[in-house]
Amino acid sequence: MVGVTGGIAAYKTVQVVRLLVKAGHDVHVIPTEDALRFVGLPTWEAISRHPVTTSVHDDVARVRHVALGQAADLVIVAPATANTLAKMTAGLADDLLGTTLLATTAPVVVAPAMHTEMWRHPATEHNMATLRSRGVIVVGPEEGELTGGDSGPGRMSEPEAIVEAALAAVSAEGSDLGGLRVVVSAGGTREPIDPVRYIGNRSSGRQGVAVALAAAERGADVVLVAAHVDDGVLDAASALPRVRVVRAGTAAELGAAVEAQAATADVIVMAAAVADYRVAEVSPLKRSKESAPVGGVTLDLIENDDILAGLVRGRRGGQTIVGFAAETPGDGETLLDRGRRKAARKGADLLAVNEVGWSKGFESADNAVTIIDAGGEVVAARRGSKQDVAAALWDAVLAVRESQAKTK
Repeated sequence: MVGVTGGIAAYKTVQVVRLLVKAGHDVHVIPTEDALRFVGLPTWEAISRHPVTTSVHDDVARVRHVALGQAADLVIVAPATANTLAKMTAGLADDLLGTTLLATTAPVVVAPAMHTEMWRHPATEHNMATLRSRGVIVVGPEEGELTGGDSGPGRMSEPEAIVEAALAAVSAEGSDLGGLRVVVSAGGTREPIDPVRYIGNRSSGRQGVAVALAAAERGADVVLVAAHVDDGVLDAASALPRVRVVRAGTAAELGAAVEAQAATADVIVMAAAVADYRVAEVSPLKRSKESAPVGGVTLDLIENDDILAGLVRGRRGGQTIVGFAAETPGDGETLLDRGRRKAARKGADLLAVNEVGWSKGFESADNAVTIIDAGGEVVAARRGSKQDVAAALWDAVLAVRESQAKTK
């Protein structure tokens, strides 16, 4: 069910309904009277393919104002105005949307939209805290251009982000990672040479983010520690209420961020491309060609701490640790041999040996991994989209955890 309230952003909710219908979902729209001033009733009926009303007095015999809430698997309110959020907090039910919200036990997702001053008002902040404490999932608002030329936080999230967050809330109900706290690292670290230059790698962050999204969609609460990622890669993760994004730059920063979350994590997946080395002395000023020695510059590099091995040494009981190993093998046997040697050194429960190259792995929509256990045995292999790889990885994690639980 999609509730629409009286804000200019109601035009974007048409696309929310359209995306849900195209995905095969049965969608009923409940607009408020004010919402119909922005988008008319015929539009909602045409896009949802169902009759639409705002009144509790229609279809009385079926007790429509209760039946809609009882039948809903998911309720989305977009846009959610300041007035609507206040009414939800107080439990007011003076229209069909209000009664439906009180009658439902389904997950409720709200996408706030209002001017910045209204969003920052103490009353709205109090209402949002109350709704979150009741389990209401909040998507946005974003910072950007608002009605009347203003700009700031209060812009309703884009339809795709709202739909993704809403469907993730439904899929998390009773799913196989439910109740687990997961930490995932993603992206490539950057080790500064001077204020302008750095040592980096080609990681886009897509695989790590796909791992985090898959975990959230399967019910886990996720902390995503993101180093450098390509533009737009974090958008979907940032919109999901089950994912909290923590940013990091260097290997040391990423290691500290992961370690800070590790104490309470059930599963840690180190998918980030972490630099093995950093510059021994970072110049406080840009290194100039004019002052450089004839023939070129030599950089002294020192080894970074091994984050994965450190996590394994400090692990707590019942914790599952997964590593990634990017390799450029000449053949499959070489790939496995390198992976097994690395697995023996690291001590992780699982190691996803990631085949990379000029056109493989990095900066690509597809990936190929071979997943081996601590003893070097192949437990899974997957070639396909990074979402496919993420699904295979979580299947392997669940299998390991189940096996470990049986041996206790």
